[in-house]
Order: sequence, then structure tokens, then C-alpha cells
Amino acid sequence: MFPSLSYLHSHMGFCGTIKNSPSDFIVVEIDAQGQSVGQSRNDFSEIPGEQRSSGKCNHKKPRLDPQKLRLEDGGNEEFTSSLDQQSGPEEILKFAREDEDCSALSAGDGEWEKDGILESLLNTAANESLNQFACDIKDTWNSEAERTGPSELSLGAIVDKKQRACLHSAIRQKFPFLITVTKNREIVVKPNIDYKELRRLVSEEEADNFFRYLDAKRENSKFTFKPDPDKEHRKAVHHFVNQRCGKLVETKSFSVADSVAGSQSVVITVRFREKTFRLRKRRPSESRDKQDEYTAFTLRKENLETFEAIGYLSSELGVLPSDFSYSGIKDKKAITYQAMVVKKVAPERLKEIGSAVEKKGISVSNIHPVQQPLRLGQLTGNRFEITVRDLKRQTRDSAASPKERILEAIENVKTGGFINYYGPQRFGQWQSVQTDQIGLALLNNEMVKAVKLFFTPEELDDPVNRAKKHFFQTEDAKGTLALLPEYKIRERSLLRALNRYGVTQEGCARGWLSIPHSMRIFYVHAYCSKIWNEAASYRLETYGSKVIEGDLVFSEERGREHLPLSDRVRVISAEEEAANAYAVHQVVLPMVGHSILYPKNKVGQWYRERLGRDGLQECKFRVSALQLNVPGCYRQLVKYPRNVSYRLPENRDVDGKMEASFCSEQSASLHISFDLDASCYATVCLREIMKCDL
Repeated sequence: MFPSLSYLHSHMGFCGTIKNSPSDFIVVEIDAQGQSVGQSRNDFSEIPGEQRSSGKCNHKKPRLDPQKLRLEDGGNEEFTSSLDQQSGPEEILKFAREDEDCSALSAGDGEWEKDGILESLLNTAANESLNQFACDIKDTWNSEAERTGPSELSLGAIVDKKQRACLHSAIRQKFPFLITVTKNREIVVKPNIDYKELRRLVSEEEADNFFRYLDAKRENSKFTFKPDPDKEHRKAVHHFVNQRCGKLVETKSFSVADSVAGSQSVVITVRFREKTFRLRKRRPSESRDKQDEYTAFTLRKENLETFEAIGYLSSELGVLPSDFSYSGIKDKKAITYQAMVVKKVAPERLKEIGSAVEKKGISVSNIHPVQQPLRLGQLTGNRFEITVRDLKRQTRDSAASPKERILEAIENVKTGGFINYYGPQRFGQWQSVQTDQIGLALLNNEMVKAVKLFFTPEELDDPVNRAKKHFFQTEDAKGTLALLPEYKIRERSLLRALNRYGVTQEGCARGWLSIPHSMRIFYVHAYCSKIWNEAASYRLETYGSKVIEGDLVFSEERGREHLPLSDRVRVISAEEEAANAYAVHQVVLPMVGHSILYPKNKVGQWYRERLGRDGLQECKFRVSALQLNVPGCYRQLVKYPRNVSYRLPENRDVDGKMEASFCSEQSASLHISFDLDASCYATVCLREIMKCDL
């Protein structure tokens, strides 16, 4: 799998093969309540007896934030439409977590008494700090000098959610060039970079009023920019608005009479999309009426990628791939069970396609209406049932019996854990171009290179690779579309955009924007995962299992359990190292991004040098052309399997008979099952057990 990566334990291990067939590798998702997905079904013959694991996940409703919305096609002076649903990263350790305060107030709540609100909710010192921070931001922007002050301002914790919502709105209305977020009930104020960009296109008054309009979110309201006779300038404004907040609003140009010039002029009008207000919190009676907007089901797939399965389902149902939401991406060469939600499809319609998708290795069950989609990471973990076949000793091992080696290895990992590497599935195992290479090209803003890598064919003679080969050799997007199977949704979406806009930097950027956000960012996350794997190996090779000064650790201090994991990360001091205050399982390493803290030792320097080798020493981990924002997160260095059980063939009548079978053609098999937390890989756990690259 990854020969260069380290091992945690010193046992000898053993050899064997996994995934000889999909039924050798069964994955059952464990939902946020700790229940195995689909465990209520009685036809899951592959799933063993009921297994439960503990874990909690906070459910959060989708929120609309104009600072975090995706790019839509814009600049064509007509109302644009959204084809995409945004999903968050699948990591379990998100760096920054914002609550729903900013959208807690319904539209039409009236003008805010801004100063009165701020005075009533903030003390004098906080008010003065806020005003000074706002003035400093404006002065820096006006002088175009490089900012030297703090990049954000904390106003402290406010317990009451309604008060936080009032404060959010009051600050944004008084200072539209600022944004506010909540981190564990603490209000944090930051500069609004989008405001700064818009200010280059329109007057300060227009920019102020536009962002106040966005924040107010009043149903059926409109905002109109001043008359603008310059078509190219109008296109730039269209593009900006649709790029920054195209999922929230839509734009259109209208001709109006210019009373001053006595002629016709053109204005850009902005209005909220109708769906914006459907996502607001509803009364219980309204929720019941809208309950069939989303349909949940259990997806069973065999020998298919998650994206492939979604492609088949969306084609049969006549909906977009972005209409599906899920908690995590599952293995391809396996039988997997996972929860999924599709919008705009009634339960009855989903039941109708059952027989049509079965021949593709897909089945759907446990179909029922729900009120909201799933989020990536909205799960406790996964249950794995694995058969390891062709068991043999390591070639250098002749001292102990194979059974002793197996029992020793499993017990070591059960009690001592394994290095929490990302598995080969993350990178496209066995592919000539791996997903992290595409992610690196996107981070370097090499859009054409990323497309070429995406369409690099494998050495297989099948319709998909024949189509990829045609594009790779000719760049003929239209001809490739005719050759590509219908279920290849990502490839077809990208090709349609390339056919329309050309295989240029701009055309390829539009092509990437045509596929769902969760798929776009998947490639960037793959690159970040590769760097994490290498960092983990460097950390263990340099310092071993001892927690040393400068390490980042996951604090388990009493009273801090309710905090997001990112807020529980701290740097180890020399005194703590000497006192052995922390264990290796508490050490975390950062997934690279724009808002992470690096270790304060050799590992931190390694990160900087490693990114420099890929040309990312100045990378901000934001790809504005694709609306990709990578804040980063933290991942625990060592993880433990839970609920471990295993079974070996029993010895027969004569002692030693079983050992002989390990070397015979009819080799013994190991049946092992365990639970892992979300974002952990069973292949990585097995690699540590077996000391064998799979």
C-alpha cells in the first residue's frame, strides 16, 4: 500500500490477502446515534449480529451565509441558476465551527436600532474595541497599506442565542465591511474581504447598502446598483455577485430611463432566490407539509465507488448528483451499507427504481421521508467485517507458529492502536494518476493540467478509458461526450462545460465548477491527506512515541469536553514533556490549510519545507476561481479499533495440523471485525496488524 510509511508496533506480523471478492470486505456505517445503518433490515445476510458503538454528533441545520457560497455562472446579464449543493469536508476534526446564530432571525424583522443594540449587549470596553477595529480596517484599506494589527477581534462569549443573533445583525448592519462568526458562543469579528473586492467595482455607498441588503434577507426584496452604461463593467459586477453569493441571490440587467441624461441606461438588480426562504426555520405545521422534500434511504452497493453509485441513481431518477447527500465515502471493492438522502424525490419514486439499479450492484431500502439532508462527517464511524485469505508467515519468520503471530499482532493493535494514516482509497489505489496529483494542480491554480490529469486513461480497453483516451489525444470534448457512458456524471458535466468554454484556463475552471462542491474539494483534501501521511511518518521517525515539547496535543482536561476539538488543541511545554503529562494517542497533526497551528518543533519546519517542494510555500489554501476554501483541521496520530473480534480455523485432531495448512494450497483464513471512528481506514488498521502492505 504505502511501503515508505512507518509502523507503530514491533511485532513480526504475517502475510495474507484482502478483497479477493467484495464479500470479503463488508462495511456498515454507524450513524450519529451509534446505530448500524440498516440494522433494522432482516435481509442483510452479510452483516453479523448487532454491534453498537458509542459516539455523539451534533446535528446542525443548513445555514445560509453570504460569505461561504459557491460560484454560479454569471456575467451573462440574465438570471442564473444553481445546480450545486455545498457540502462540508468529511474530516472529523473541523478547525472552525460556526453555529446558526446569524440566520436565527426571520426575514422582515424590521430595521435594527444598531447603536442601541450594541450598547445594550456590549460593555463600553468591547464597544470601543469594536469601533477601533472597524476604523483600523477601513484606514488600512483606504491607504492600501499592509495590515499590521490583529486579523480578528473577539467580543467574548454570549450565552443567549437570540442575543447573539441580534449582535451579529447589528454589527453587520453598522459595519457592512465586517463579518461575524460564532465559535463556541464567542462572537468573533473579521474583515469582509468580499466587501473589499466589491468596493473596487462600485461606490462605498453601494457596497455598504448591498451587504446590508444581503444580511437582512428580506423576502421579496430587491437591491439595485446605480445606472451603469459600461457593459464590460456590468459583466464584472454580475460575475462578482454570482461568484460570491450566487446560491443566495440572482442578478439581471434592466433598461431604465435616465432622468439626468434624458436617455436610457442600464442597471443591475439583485433579488433573493426563492429557495433561500424555504430553508428558513419553519413552524411545525409547515415542516410536516414539506417533509417529503427529502427522502432518506440505506444504500447497499457492491464493487462501486460512492460517486459511481450516485451517478447511476441520479440518472435513473432524473435528478442531479448534487441532490444526494451522505455522511461519508465508502470503499469501492467491498459491500457497503450507508445512509443517504436525496431531495426532490418522493419515497414512492425511489422504490420504483429498485429493480433497475440492482443489476448495477446497487440496492435501496429503509426508504422514508426526512426534513433535511445529511452532512459529511455526520456519523460515529463504520463497522468492518473482513476476511483475510491465504495466511502465511512473513518470509523472514520461522520462529513462532502462525497462530501465535496472528494473536500477538491483533492484541498489540487492539491495546496499543495504529498510526492513523489515510488509506489508499483516498488516493485512487491502482490508478495511473492519483487524486492527490489533481488536488495539487488545483491548489497551484493549474486548471488545464488538473483537467488533463483527470482524463488520463488507464491501460484498460473499456468504454470509459476509450473515451478518456480520445479526449487526452484530441481535446475534443463534444466527441468524448458521445463516447462516454451516461452514468459517468462527473466526467460528462466537466466535458459539457469544456465544450462550451474551451480547454483554456477559464474554460477548465468553469468545467470544475460544473461538478458538485463536495467532489471538487475531494481532490484538494486528497493532497492534504498525502501531506498528513508523510508528516505522521516523519514525526514518528524523528521522535518516536514520546510526546515532546512543541507537539500539538488533544487536551482531555475536565470541563473542556463540550468544546470543539480544534479548541482543545494546545502546544506541549518543556515542563509537560519532562512530566510525561500526555500520551501519544493525544498527539494531533494538522491537515494543512489557512487557519491551522503547526507544531513548534522539527515537525512544523518539515511542513513548511514539504509544501515549498510542491510550490505551495505562499499558498493561502483558497482557490477563489473554484470557491474552494480549506481552513485545515487536526487529526489524531494514533487511533484504536473498538469491539474487536476474530476467528481462526480451529486446530484439528493432531497438534500442528493447522500450521501445515498455512503453507499449503488450501491456506487458512482469518475472519476479523472491528469498529473504527469516522475518517479512519480499516486497510490501515490491518496493515499495522499484519505488517504487510496490502
